[in-house]
Amino acid sequence: MMQKVTEMGRRSVKENKNMYQQCREEQGLTREAAAELLEFVSADRIEKIEGEKALARPEEVMKMAQIYKRPELANFYCSHECPIGRIYVPEVRVKDLSQITLEMLATLNALDKEKNRLIEITVDGVISDEERRDFEAIRDRLSEMSKTISAMTLWVDKAIAEGQMEPEG
Repeated sequence: MMQKVTEMGRRSVKENKNMYQQCREEQGLTREAAAELLEFVSADRIEKIEGEKALARPEEVMKMAQIYKRPELANFYCSHECPIGRIYVPEVRVKDLSQITLEMLATLNALDKEKNRLIEITVDGVISDEERRDFEAIRDRLSEMSKTISAMTLWVDKAIAEGQMEPEG
């Protein structure tokens, strides 16, 4: 791997950087500087994680998310690297607040129309074969809403990490 020397130290010119390396470099940190801030993660360990020779551990990801001011690292880890999360945790991408709000309103409008059908389907506690298709469509719409809520939460966490908002009490 080629390295380029800068005033801050060695900087990677590797093209296919993983998310951990991208986040670190966006903060202008060398591996050594990041290791100092991360306290319990060495520069060698960071290199292994960024070089995909080792998987990051949850506590390392949480500390990186904090130090790099990139809360989306936690979702990335859960949705891409954690064996359970890969099945159950959808990937959430950072979006503009206006886009998140419009997606949420669109989903709420669609769900408002489907609310009565959901009541009809579930009132007897049994989902018949005739009801299954409508129920699955409503379930998918609710899943979209869940992702949008997660995107809003991530947006808030990012705004707090970047000092644009104050955390609650």
